[in-house]
Amino acid sequence: MDPEIIVALIAFGGSALGTLTGITINSKLTNYRLEQLESEVRMHNNFARRMPVVEEQIKVINHRISDLESQEKEK
Repeated sequence: MDPEIIVALIAFGGSALGTLTGITINSKLTNYRLEQLESEVRMHNNFARRMPVVEEQIKVINHRISDLESQEKEK
């Protein structure tokens, strides 16, 4: 077998191995980033679910403060 063919096959093998390694590492990094993003979205969704409850509690608190202020004015 000619040395040029051997060198070409070795170069092809190295290129293929490097490419596959790069694809694998990039895929793992993409999966990691997606997991982090999903985690942040879950936290945001939890916050979005809790906000109406907090807003309702604030309305109740404001109403109670208004009642207390009106009682204080009557005295």
